Amino acid sequence: MTIPTPTLSRRDFLAATAAGVSACACQGVPREVAPLDIPNETRMDAPLFFSADERRFIVAACSRLIPKDELGPGAVEAGVPDFIDRQLAGPYGQARTWYMHGPWEKGTAEQGYQLKSTPAELYRLAIRDIDDYCRKKYRNAFAQINPQDQDEVLGALEKKDGIDLPNVPGNAFFTMLLQNTTEGFLSDPMYGGNRDFAGWKLIGFPGPRYNYVEQIEQYGTPYTLPPVGLLGRRGTGVTKA
Repeated sequence: MTIPTPTLSRRDFLAATAAGVSACACQGVPREVAPLDIPNETRMDAPLFFSADERRFIVAACSRLIPKDELGPGAVEAGVPDFIDRQLAGPYGQARTWYMHGPWEKGTAEQGYQLKSTPAELYRLAIRDIDDYCRKKYRNAFAQINPQDQDEVLGALEKKDGIDLPNVPGNAFFTMLLQNTTEGFLSDPMYGGNRDFAGWKLIGFPGPRYNYVEQIEQYGTPYTLPPVGLLGRRGTGVTKA
């Protein structure tokens, strides 16, 4: 059985970053990405954490990190902003299972997350600081500046000394934003991202289908069944629009 996948750069990038996301679990920080206890009738795009301005920032940033292109939907089309919103509203955003007591020393990259702010606090402070930075430099909030300037801002945040934000390290925020964006694009759709299995289709992952018995010995034969999630083909758990 073989699974055909496109030999293209965006797939390779996502495969590499997915490996990096998995590796972060070995750096002393529990990676809790859990579904919230939300009624089934709640829409996946119902806001739980972000304000309207914060949501606009996240949508703009995600659209630059994993853009829509000839290979298929990008992060926004795949519902990644909804995934991040839900995670920040839950245990992950509150760092509920993390050690969050001092002393607050500056750590190394190998030690993982070392800030005193929870992920939810980091997002809230960083988005405010970045929008202020953009208003001073570009005379508009991040979501309102052109894509080239957005790329410039994100590229500067990626560098350790790129942009000096007043309340949080810009590089720490960029690292978490990129990690969460990749997680949302490649996680099971039940968590709010990877809508219509966009990420899995891109990298050729068939999902956790419960039974592959008939395909096991079909050597050299393309695997043609559509991807499935933990909740089946629908994948999101939404029962009402």
